[in-house]
Amino acid sequence: MEKALHLNCPVTATMGVISGKWKPIILWRLLQDVRRFGELKRQIPGITPKMLTQQLRELEGDGLIERKVFAQVPPRVEYTFTEYGETLQPLLHAMGAWGRTHWQLTMSREP
Repeated sequence: MEKALHLNCPVTATMGVISGKWKPIILWRLLQDVRRFGELKRQIPGITPKMLTQQLRELEGDGLIERKVFAQVPPRVEYTFTEYGETLQPLLHAMGAWGRTHWQLTMSREP
């Protein structure tokens, strides 16, 4: 069984899918609009093409995003949320709001 169903904790199960160094920012960027690979690469400083490809494939494998290939020259590929992935959007917005509040709180504590 997959790590005892994430220790019977749905939050742990969720974090197992969306956590990591790169997945949150990829999802955040896709929340804003459909993105092409090059756009994501430019908007995520420090990520290598190999790592971006790997993370996109994992998110696609989890059913959260889809890769749309357009038959044209030059080739065009876009990434967007699947219908299932769209169910994450309220959670991502809530996490974004919490993160902004947390930033403000921690910055006000700094000397």
